[in-house]
Amino acid sequence: MPANGQPRRARITRKLVLVGTGAAVLALPLMGATTASAHTTTTATATTTAATVYPNNLDGWIRQSLSVMAQHGIPGSYDGIYRNVIRESSGNPNAINLWDSNAAKGTPSKGLLQVIDPTFAAYHVPGTVYDPYDPVANITAACNYAAARYGSIDNVFGAY
Repeated sequence: MPANGQPRRARITRKLVLVGTGAAVLALPLMGATTASAHTTTTATATTTAATVYPNNLDGWIRQSLSVMAQHGIPGSYDGIYRNVIRESSGNPNAINLWDSNAAKGTPSKGLLQVIDPTFAAYHVPGTVYDPYDPVANITAACNYAAARYGSIDNVFGAY
């Protein structure tokens, strides 16, 4: 307690901490908590989560997908995803291939990582919308497929 007799208020500092998967967590460190109330505050802090908002662009889609992938144990890196997205669609989430052998069979490749509908259906990951044109769903399903077939999207260096 300070000299003026008034109790000192605990100050909580909020920090946004980025982790390797692209996910963010809210850290609420406690400063000056020395009484029984510290236990209550600590318990409340442990259950606090932050809703991460990703930008609606290629960087945000990749980071959000990496977050979903981490939750499901799907391997892959930002660089591996980015490299394949640029090769497959130049970053256009509405890209569609109407001329290759898949298209000739009636199943054109769609989205950022050019996934055909049967592959999307087989490798769709819960926690993403069921839409092959949705950037996060497309990336995550493609990475799930690449993990099953090649070990990781990082091992894909050409059409897959």
